[in-house]
Order: sequence, then structure tokens, then C-alpha cells
Amino acid sequence: MGQVVVDDDSPYGESSRLLKHVSADDDEDCNASVSCQGSGLGLWSNKKWGDTGSYAAMKKNQSWFQSSDGDWELARVLNSSGTESLISYSEGKVLKVSSASLLPANPEILDGVDDLMQLSYLNEPSVLYNLQYRYDRDMIYSKAGPVLVAINPFKKIPLYGNDYIDAYESKSKDSPHVYAIADTAIREMMRDEVNQSIVISGESGAGKTETAKIAMQYLAALGGGSGIEYEILKTNPILEAFGNAKTSRNNNSSRFGKLIEIHFSETGKISGAQIQTFLLEKSRVVQCSEGERSYHSFYQLCAGAPPSLREKLNLKGVHEYKYLQQSTCHSINGVNDAEQFHIVVEALDAVHVSKENQENAFAMLAAVLWLGNVTFSVIDNENHVEPVIDEALLNVSKLIGCEAHALKLALSTRKMKAGNDNIVQKLTLAQAIDTRDALAKSIYSCLFDWLVEQINKSLSVGKHQTGRSISILDIYGFESFDVNSFEQFCINYANERLQQHFNRHLFKLEQEEYIQDGIDWAKVEFDDNEDCLNLFEKKPLGLLTLLDEESTFPNGTDLTFAEKLKQHITSNSSFKGERGKAFTVHHYAGEVTYDTSGFLEKNRDLLHLDSIKLLSSCTCELPQAFASNMLSLSEKPVHGPLHKSGGPDSQKLSVVTKFKGQLFQLMQRLESTTPHFIRCIKPNNSQSPGIYHQGLVLQQLKCCGVLEVVRISRSGFPTRMSHQKFARRYGFLLLKHAALQDPLSVSVAILHQCDILPEMYQIGYTKLFFRTGQIGKLEDTRKRTLNGISRVQSCFRGHKVRQYTKELKRGIFSLQSFARGEKSRKEFAVLLQRQRAAVLIQKHIKAKISRKRFEDIHGASVKLQAVIRGCLVRRCSGDIGLLQFGLEKVNQSDEVLVKPSYLAELQRRILKAEAGLREKEEENDILHQRLLQYENRWSGYEQKMKSMEDVWQKQMRSLQSSLSIAKKSLSLNDSERNSDASINTLTNDETTPGRDASNGKRNNGYENVRPMSAGLSVISRLAEEFEQRSQVFGDDANFLVEVKSGQVEANLDPDHELRRLKQMFEGWKKDYTTRLRETKTVLNKLGHEDGDVEKGKRKWWGRLNGSRVI
Repeated sequence: MGQVVVDDDSPYGESSRLLKHVSADDDEDCNASVSCQGSGLGLWSNKKWGDTGSYAAMKKNQSWFQSSDGDWELARVLNSSGTESLISYSEGKVLKVSSASLLPANPEILDGVDDLMQLSYLNEPSVLYNLQYRYDRDMIYSKAGPVLVAINPFKKIPLYGNDYIDAYESKSKDSPHVYAIADTAIREMMRDEVNQSIVISGESGAGKTETAKIAMQYLAALGGGSGIEYEILKTNPILEAFGNAKTSRNNNSSRFGKLIEIHFSETGKISGAQIQTFLLEKSRVVQCSEGERSYHSFYQLCAGAPPSLREKLNLKGVHEYKYLQQSTCHSINGVNDAEQFHIVVEALDAVHVSKENQENAFAMLAAVLWLGNVTFSVIDNENHVEPVIDEALLNVSKLIGCEAHALKLALSTRKMKAGNDNIVQKLTLAQAIDTRDALAKSIYSCLFDWLVEQINKSLSVGKHQTGRSISILDIYGFESFDVNSFEQFCINYANERLQQHFNRHLFKLEQEEYIQDGIDWAKVEFDDNEDCLNLFEKKPLGLLTLLDEESTFPNGTDLTFAEKLKQHITSNSSFKGERGKAFTVHHYAGEVTYDTSGFLEKNRDLLHLDSIKLLSSCTCELPQAFASNMLSLSEKPVHGPLHKSGGPDSQKLSVVTKFKGQLFQLMQRLESTTPHFIRCIKPNNSQSPGIYHQGLVLQQLKCCGVLEVVRISRSGFPTRMSHQKFARRYGFLLLKHAALQDPLSVSVAILHQCDILPEMYQIGYTKLFFRTGQIGKLEDTRKRTLNGISRVQSCFRGHKVRQYTKELKRGIFSLQSFARGEKSRKEFAVLLQRQRAAVLIQKHIKAKISRKRFEDIHGASVKLQAVIRGCLVRRCSGDIGLLQFGLEKVNQSDEVLVKPSYLAELQRRILKAEAGLREKEEENDILHQRLLQYENRWSGYEQKMKSMEDVWQKQMRSLQSSLSIAKKSLSLNDSERNSDASINTLTNDETTPGRDASNGKRNNGYENVRPMSAGLSVISRLAEEFEQRSQVFGDDANFLVEVKSGQVEANLDPDHELRRLKQMFEGWKKDYTTRLRETKTVLNKLGHEDGDVEKGKRKWWGRLNGSRVI
């Protein structure tokens, strides 16, 4: 065996190095003295298992012993004398046993190691205990060398999801997992450009289907992005609904095999997929044992179909259909068939199956169910029958689109050709039932194949084909029941082929390659199943050949087939004849006894030509497609034992012939890939979580050949690489240039430089062979070196790019500055012209509006005064006339009588005049208040002017300080700035409008009434001019600073320009101060004019009041 190989990164590495290593010679000496006891001890104590020396040789305190029920228990040795030992095991029980029956136990530090290769003693109880230890802690995955062992937990465990996918993708987790296998496959595919395959095997109920879905989930997550990965995952509900069923051992047993080939693009993204199926169990459609169910699709359709579909298909409950009545089990605990139906419909939508085709598919399912309800009645004394035209027959004819009479004839008669004559033969009850069931099985089988074809069309790769793919094989496991029929015969034959592939990859090819390359290697014995495969495939006397031959004979029966087997192949050690129609085959996983009842009928799988013609005459598309497919298969020429005359029925390929052809194609495809094996283990038959049956697990481990794999991997070199490829991949790691050396010398130099120990590799004639974990170390070194090289390259390239970018930016900035300057100067000239025009237009418009408003107010005032004065004059004139007339009368006559009406009129007029006087006084008070408001507003304007002067002075001081700083920072440069003219023009032009405005205001000062809004307008214009000029001087100063510091290139002298800018600033400042004073004078004058107007009003009202008093 050699030394135990322990990965340096393993937590058990240090302890494992301290363990006592046992050589192969020591094992042989120890095993020679073993006295085997117990049912399983003899096999496991044989030399081929290794590490099973007697207790006396191992001298350990902890040992395993086998109890009476066959289970292994851990015991502590109390005393040992000679060939007997006293042990203490569970609950303090003490027992005296033979020392030779004890097997050594591993130290506690190795409890629960994730790889069986790390066990010091690789014996039966140690392996079982290690797997159980991990299983009890929900660690369901373990490694057995290159093989992943997955134990079905029968419950949900938190080991999946995006977090775990990210962890395994980033290598932050390295514990055994399906994700790790899928990650290895995709990385090797991209690295080596070789197609990969993941072979998942195990018994029914071991979790193969779920494991395949988990692997697909990881591949979809890593290779996703195009959207097709969603469609690939959605194929699972469809295939499970139409291809899975509940059996006595598994609630979701796959009754077919499938190979999913996922294609990848050159960048590692999924570009498409293709699904291939094998050997659908058609007999389950018409036969169902108690406690089992038919295919899930029937129950899902009956439970979840919407009312419209139920009415269209005339669906009833599952209890109404005879095909489903054969078992009382119609539901599965924890599964809602109605919800599953909706999931299947969503999946069909995802793979682009149209609603019309979905309804047609469901119609075919309903037709199969109604076919089971078709009954027959005897019509004559010869027991000939014909179908009863009832609801079932009418529904079948409606669903498949044929006439009820045509269906009746196809189920009760058979047309035969004798020479040139056509003979119609009536069928007996048994023949009619077989015809009906054959039609139902054929419709369902064709429907299943049609669905797979539709899925493949949706997932087709097309033009994106690159040749890179990962195939996931989920195929039925080895089966052995109380009664084993034709289906188990084919399934176990397929498993024999897969086991040979497993053996060839891990045992035969491994050892042959070691021998061819001259590697120092101790050959390991293992069980080969070549004899069993010869039993099935040998010509002309193999099981498959004899079955096909007997199927062609019209008088052949299951009994004659069994007798023929006993006659011709009893010499094969893997075959044993039994009484009656049974025979036994010694498979790699154990002996299985087959009952040949139904073998010939199931192998022929005959659907009579009348039934095919019935389907071709249907109006529905699917039955026509089914018939066309079957006719095309029957027209193919057949060579060999099935090539007989007798029409299309006899020309059809037998089931085992088609299956054998599919199996050989599958093996050829797998041989062209790098395989990765996952062995699924079922811990108990009750499908209950937390239960671990040692005997059941041990049987499956034997079937899988797990321990042989561990032993070869422990003592072998699982990783190999050609000299050329190794030198090409790792040659750059050498410190010295080795381009002229041969690949072998380069490879040896690399190994020495990387400190790979000599016992960790061997050099062959054409390849280098490494023990487990060594390539990983080289890959880590390569990755670190490449990362360093990439970092240096990135830094250098970044430096070059940054230098180029800086130069490019500098040129762009210069060009942009000239372009933007020219553009800004042009835009500024246009804006300046527009501003001048706008100011001129505003001046004339505002003057016209002011004049119009003044004229309107003045005219209205004059009219109002005229009316009031006239009214007053007329009133005064009337009173004086009356008084003069009264005096004349008094003078003429001493006694003058005045009428009371005149007195009343006079009193009324006096009161009215007094009321008018009061109104005028109130108006006078209102005008007086307005005058006070105007005076207050004027004082506010004066305060604002003072504050503006303070702000202006502060800004002037800050501007002067900025100019002085800029002057100091400038140096002598012989360049002139072209924008001086625009600045001088701006200064001279903008000064004139201000003066014109001031003169305009002074020219209008002769008017009596001046609105306060004019003052506000003048002040606002001065403030705007101050802000604009401050901004212009500030921008020019900043520009000169940038030119002096070298940030901007310009053809001007910064010192000269600074002096000119200062002169311009002083001129503008002086002009602005003058205009500000003039504006203040104008505003004061406006205030005085308003005061004079108010005083005039007061005088006028005073005269008016005086006249009234008079």
C-alpha cells in the first residue's frame, strides 16, 4: 500500500503524519493469520481491501467487532491473552471474542474526515462509521479519491443557494460537494479544451435526479447570462412529470435514463443543450403495482387542469380511470399535484411549447386514460369481441381525432395479407386488451419522445456550436426486486456497461497507462465484470442475441426462451439456470433472478399496422406525427436475427436492439470525455431522515466499488500531464531561460524549483504522474506568478497611458481655450450690441410711458379741479344772489316775509357745503399721509444708496488687492493680449449710456411731478453695472494670473496687460463715482419737487377753505 497520502492543507495532516504506516507486505502477513467471522468479514478481510490486519498485529485499544445482527460496533479492549480478547462495548457490555475478528479503529482525530483517503485504516467498519458520522451532522457529501459519495438526507439541508455557489466559485470552500464537482468540470473544460461528463449513479431513491439538478444549477449560475440556462433548468419539471413515478422505493423515481449535454461558448457561457433519453418504462402506463403510482403527469392533469380544459377533455377524477385504479395510492405525502401541474405548464411556456401544442399533449394524456376504460363484449361462440361504444370509446375517438367506428375496428380486428388477399381476423378478448394496451403505451411513449424533441428545438445550439460541452448522465441504478422482469433486465445491463466504463477509467486504463509509461507501480486487484458483459453481448450465444432470436419465432414463448438459455449459456460463470421460466445472473452488484414472463412480448413491442394507420388517419397533428415516426422506423432495413419476412411489423427493431444501440452510442460519447463520478447512496429503505442502515449502505458501497477507488487513488497517481504540455504551461516559472531545452529537462527543472518532493511524482516516458494535490500547488504558484506579471504589466501600461493622456489633455485644453475664447469674444460682441439696443429701446419706451402716464394724471387733475371749482363758484354765486334779492326786498318794504321753503333750501345747501368741506379735508389728510410715506421711502432710498456705496468701496478695495497680488506674481513675458480692444470698448461704450441716462434724468427735472419708480430704476441700473464691471475685472485678473503661472498659453505681456487693466479700472472708478453723485443729486431734486407739489396743494386747499369761511 505504501504511505498514507495526506494533503498539506488538511486539518488532519499533522496528526496523520504521526500515524503508523503499514506496508503491503505487513498487510499480507497479517491477513494470512486472520480467522474470519461474521457474514461480511470474509470479504472485507481479504487482501484486496487492505488495512484489515488482526487486532493482535495492530495492538490498538479501540477496535471494531461485528455483532450478531451484522452491524459493526466500536469496542474497547480490556484484556488480551493469546487468541482471545475481552472487550467492552455499548452500555458497558463485556464480551470475549477472537482477537482475529477485531478490526483496528482510526484515532478520534480522523472522525468525519471529508476524504476516505485520509483514513489510516481503510476497512469496512471505519468507512461505514466515517460516512455515518458525517451523515448525522448533515454533511452528506464525502470524497472517495476522485469519486464523490452523496448520501440522500431525505430532507432539506442548507447546503445550496447563491452563497454556496459564490463560495465554491471563489474557492473559499473546498469541502466535498456537487458544486465542487461541477466547478472542476467547467474549469477543466476551459483549461484543457476537452469535453467533460458527470456520471451520476446509484439505486432508485438514492437522489440521482436531485443531484443532477444541483449540478445543472451550478453550471447555469456560472455559465448563465444568455437566458438559455433558465430554459435548461425548466426542463426538469417536464421530464419528471412525464418520466417519473412513485415506486415502492422512491416517491420520485426516474423510469427512464437521460443524458443532458450542455454546450458552452468560447467564453464559458452556456450556448445551448441537448437531451437524450433511454428506455422509458412503457409498461407502467397500463400496469401499476399496489402502493405505487403511474406517471406523475396523469395525476397532475386530473388535479390541476383548469375548468375549461377539464370540460374540453372531459376529465374526471383519478378514481374513475381503470389504469390508475390498479393501485390505491393516488397521492404522495407533501406533494400537491395541482401545484405541480401549474409548474409544468410554466415550464412548457419557458421552452416555447405553444398553448395549442400543450392542449394537444394534454389531450393525448386524457386519451390514454380513456383507453384504459374501453371495455369489450363477446359477439360469438369463439370468444371474439368488439369494443362497447360508450363514453370511453367516444372520448378516445374525439381526443385523437378519428371516427369511433374506425377505432372500434382497430381494437377488435386485425388485417392480414395472404398472398394477394387481405384477411380480416377478429380478435379474442385477450388479444383485444393487448391491442388496446399497446396503443396506449405507444401513444404515451411517442408523446414523451415528442416533448423531448420540442425541448431540444428550444435549447438548440445552432451557429454557436463550439464543441465544448459538459454532459450530465442521470440513469437508473441497479435494481433487484422480489420479481424482476424485462425492465430490470435492461436496466441492470446498462449498469453493467456503466460499471465497465467506471472500471476502465479508474482501474484498467489507469494501470495500463502506468505500465505503458514505465511507472513504478504495484498492481491492484479489482473485480472486473467482463464475464457478465460477455454473457449479455456475446454472439451468437448471448442473452440479448438469444432473446431477439426467440422474439422472431411466431411460436416462441417465455418458457422456450428460458429453456434455450439453459441449453446454450450454462458454461458462463455469471449465469445460473433456475426452475421454470427463471434464470439468475451474477452482476457486479450481486445476483439477480429474472422471471422471463412477458420478456418476448415486451421485447417485440409490437403495435400492429392497423393501429398505426388509425393514428395516421386522425385529424389531430400529434397522432399523425406519431404514426409517421413509427412508419419511418419500421421501413428501415434490419439486419441480423430480426431480418425476416412478414411485413412492417416484423421489420421493426426490438427493444433490446434499440437499447443496445443507444447504450453503445452513450458509451462512445462518454469515452470521448473526461468523466467525473458521483455515487449516490440511499441510507434506508423507508425514505426517512436521520436513519442509517449499515447493511444497506455497505451493499451500495460494494456495488459502486468505492473502496477500490480509494485504494488505487491512495497508492496511485491520479493526475498526469504530457511533458510538452507541462513545459508549455509551467515553463515561464523557471528563473533561467529554457527555450532551447527539451520538454523533459524543462519539466524536471520546474519540479526541482517548485520543491515538489520526489515521492509525490514520477516521470514516465511521455507523461508526468502526480499524486493528489500536487498539480493544485503548481497551479497556485502559476496563478501567483501570473498575477505578479499582470500587475507589473498593468502598472507599466497604466504609466504609458497616463503620460499619453496628459499630453493629449494639454493639447486639448490649449485648443479648447483658443476656440472658447474666440467663441466667447464673438458672443460677447453680439451681446454687447444687443444690450445697447435694449437699453436704448427701454429708455424710449419708459420715457414714452412716463410721459403718457403724467399727461393722463395731469389732465385728469385739471379736469377734476375745474369741475370742483366751477361747482363751488356756482354755489357761491347762487347764495349771493339770494341775499342781494332779499336785501332789496327788505329795503323796499319794512316788512318782508321769507317763505319757509327758501329757508329750508338754504339750510340744506349749507349742510351739503359743510359735508363737501369735510370730504375735502379728509382727502387733504389722505394726501398728507401719502406725502409722509413718500418722505419715508426717500429716506430708505438714501440709506440703500449709502449701503451700496459701502459695498462698492469694499469690493473696490478687494479688487485693488487682487490686482496688486497679480502684478507681483507676473514676470516679464513678451506677449500681448488681443482682447484689450474689447475691454476698452466695453469701458467707453458702457460709460456713455450711464451719462445719457443721467442727463435724461436731469433734462426731465423741470416737470412738477416725478414718480418714485424712476429713482429706483436708476439705482438698479447702477447696481447691475457695478456687478458686471466687477465680474469683468475679476475674470481678466484671473486670466492674467493663469498666463503668468503657465497654466494657459497666450500671446501677450502679463505686466503690460496688468498696467493697462489698472488704468482702465481707475478710469471706470472715477466715471462711476461721478455718475453716482449725479444720480444722488437727481434723486434729491426729485424729492424736493415732490415736496413743492405738496406745498402747492396745501396752499390751494388753504385758499379754498378761506373762501368757504368768507
